[in-house]
Amino acid sequence: MELTQNVKNIQEKWDKNFMQTYAQIPVVIDKGQGATVTDIDGKEYVDFTSGIGVSSLGYGHKGLVEAIQYQAAKLLHSSNIFFNQPNVEAGEKLVKLSGYDKVFFCNSGTEANEGAMKIARKYSDIKYEGDRGTILSLNKSFHGRTMASLMATGKDAYHKYFYPLPTGYKYVEKNDIEAFKEALKDDTICAFIFEAVQGEGGVYPIEKEFIEEAVKLCQEKDIVVICDEVQAGMGRTGKLFGFQEFDIKPDLVTMAKGLAGGIPVGAILSNEKLSNVLVPGDHGTTFGGNALAMSAANVVLDELAKPEFLDDVAKKGNYIMDTIKSWGLDEIVEVRGRGLMIGIEIKQSASEVEKIAAQKGLLILTAGEHVVRLLPPLVITMDEINKGLEILKQCL
Repeated sequence: MELTQNVKNIQEKWDKNFMQTYAQIPVVIDKGQGATVTDIDGKEYVDFTSGIGVSSLGYGHKGLVEAIQYQAAKLLHSSNIFFNQPNVEAGEKLVKLSGYDKVFFCNSGTEANEGAMKIARKYSDIKYEGDRGTILSLNKSFHGRTMASLMATGKDAYHKYFYPLPTGYKYVEKNDIEAFKEALKDDTICAFIFEAVQGEGGVYPIEKEFIEEAVKLCQEKDIVVICDEVQAGMGRTGKLFGFQEFDIKPDLVTMAKGLAGGIPVGAILSNEKLSNVLVPGDHGTTFGGNALAMSAANVVLDELAKPEFLDDVAKKGNYIMDTIKSWGLDEIVEVRGRGLMIGIEIKQSASEVEKIAAQKGLLILTAGEHVVRLLPPLVITMDEINKGLEILKQCL
């Protein structure tokens, strides 16, 4: 990919000043509108990434921009020692919309998952006098990069180099109910955490029969069920949460990414059983629930409260998947996903397709060596979808 002088200058400054934790595509995004972004050289791209599922309402959303501008001029932060109105309003909306009992706001998905595991461990420690503390998760899962959420992540590659690691974690193969039953023979298990759709693991929707039986078994043993909706939640699958495709209701639900449309935020929803486990001093966060993030979350939650909004996400997702399947390309092994969370398993290198797509004006993601991942803004138009799909077809 031939770089302009503008991009070269940015990349040189990055290399000089930043830790090399990302393998970037050499594109410098400057601005956006809807589901289209423009780089510093004026080139436009259809965005099928939404900042890895964050920019749920796309770019330049009028209501979101106005809410953030208003709140930024009024009050950014006041700390949780005091109340702030946007926080209270967002909490009330999320509880009402979800049907859960209580909420805790934080700053990211990994924090939400760590907080949920703390709730599960405290609940079990009190009720079972310290005999339970093990977290069970699925192979190829992803739950975050801080130390506890890293260990809940069922991929050895993420654990390498960071020893000694926290203890108290076990893993089981997804969709294997017999293996799950065997794992539950361990009486130290206090919680089971899963994703309705494994995003980083290759965009694999969990099987309905497996997860319904697994949750039932956990409930029988009073094992706390945590659903990680960091990527699949907030309307991404065409429902408020991915788990709503099944006949289950987890005890705790974690979320982040699209909740505030681009402002960092995370949250934990709790059912009544666990809503009062944490007391003052047990848990907290300096920035969680700050007025700016909550003003943005209020706008997103208002959109998600519209049934037609979620219906539209589901329709657009089905259209994208059906269109890709209709191409009949030998290069494509499988198309899978839910709503606007789509994985395309291919024979060639997904990262190479990602680079070629950027050259042609389309931004996409990967989820492993052979999976192209699509996470467009939920408000993407059909014109933008068709334009992006035409480029993607060329790349494949």
